[in-house]
Amino acid sequence: MKNGILVGGNWIIDQVKVVDAFPEEEKLVNILMEYSSNGGSAYNILKALVKLKADFPLYGLGLVGDDERGAGVIQECLDMGIDATQIKKLQNENTSYTDVMTVKSTGKRTFFHQRGANAHLDRKHFDFSGSTAKIFHLGYLLLLDKLDIIEPDGETGAAKVLKEAKQKGLITSADIVSEKSNRFKDVIPSSLKYIDYLFVNEFEAGMIAGVNTVTDDGYLIPDKCYEAASTILKMGVNKWVILHFPAGTIAVDHLGNTLFQPCIDLPPYKIQGSVGAGDAFAAGVLLGIHNDWQMRASLELGVCAAASSLFSATSSDGIVPADECLLLSEVYGYKTQFY
Repeated sequence: MKNGILVGGNWIIDQVKVVDAFPEEEKLVNILMEYSSNGGSAYNILKALVKLKADFPLYGLGLVGDDERGAGVIQECLDMGIDATQIKKLQNENTSYTDVMTVKSTGKRTFFHQRGANAHLDRKHFDFSGSTAKIFHLGYLLLLDKLDIIEPDGETGAAKVLKEAKQKGLITSADIVSEKSNRFKDVIPSSLKYIDYLFVNEFEAGMIAGVNTVTDDGYLIPDKCYEAASTILKMGVNKWVILHFPAGTIAVDHLGNTLFQPCIDLPPYKIQGSVGAGDAFAAGVLLGIHNDWQMRASLELGVCAAASSLFSATSSDGIVPADECLLLSEVYGYKTQFY
């Protein structure tokens, strides 16, 4: 019987700097605090699952550099009980890192990214033949250079990796990075038919589906979010499309069911930063999916895990065990508006 979650993709060190404002070019702002922590889909989700006290095996897959950062990544995984057998050191390459600028008053983040070893992750690095994991999660699409290449048959390397995982009997899920480009409609569609559960935010969903999910002045359009999620489902996703945004999440499934789950209504003074919140959300939902929870329960844990991650400026240090996360809804309640 398959058990556990294997997460492949980006392994990044986040160098988080909390600033008093985000500057215009050639202007100066003050760094109030700084931290170094885990970053990237694979690293964040697995650490979040550890913090949530997931009661099943966890496996990591990906590339780091043959450097101090890479050694630290592997050692932390081992210390947390994550199987790091498929996390490989790449000679003569740096471990990927991101300078994350977080504005203290808003929690908004801006990223300066060095792709490093992640850029070399390719199909040859994935081996599902002996995997006993129940779920394989891949992230982030659009931030994995070789896997994002469209091959002559029209499919990306990522699509073929996800296809192989399904053929080996794993449930598949994936996440996407919010880059400002027109690559969404070219790179993403070939993977969708091999994905059971897809995580997107309102921007990514709109870019894939060709639907304007926000107004010109940045307000969410609820009906268009449902339309975008439903369109992506029709494009090939097998189970759920999970569309998350600051005020909550909606999900649509292959049976036509839809659900809106508002986020926790945290007071602003409790929020230290939002870096990693999306990955904490995905970890909570994936825990529910792994344990065969219904959609509502899975999304509830997702928003609660995301809320707990906001207690720290780093990606995962604020996350608490799942049962404690769920208590946040009783303490703070849910937001009452969709946007």
